[in-house]
Amino acid sequence: VQLVESGGGSVQAGGSLRLSCAASADSFDPYLIGWIRQVPGKEREVISYINLVDGSREYAASVKGRFAISGDYNKQTVHKQTVDLQMNSLKPDDTAIYYCAVDAAGWGTFDAAEYDYWGQGTQVTVSS
Repeated sequence: VQLVESGGGSVQAGGSLRLSCAASADSFDPYLIGWIRQVPGKEREVISYINLVDGSREYAASVKGRFAISGDYNKQTVHKQTVDLQMNSLKPDDTAIYYCAVDAAGWGTFDAAEYDYWGQGTQVTVSS
């Protein structure tokens, strides 16, 4: 399973960034994808996840109304899926390494430990 994030960077407070995640798997359909962030010394936080098959999505309270997760289910190549995370009204507290991850069971959860495969992460820095 391979996940590759892109789109991180530095922005001033109030600005926007868009992250992308490309997921590919050999033996299953990675349709449940989450975005998880981590600040050094703090616990990982699942901020959003999406079920690409039925389109359902959830957000953590910390980002609800500011972030939007999106993706279209690729029926042609079910082992390859992509998901984006649009981040608006960014705050310095959003500074973290952002990872996309796959929940192979397909349930969707705010428990980071339930995600089985992770990308390498992309840094997002928001300055005040």
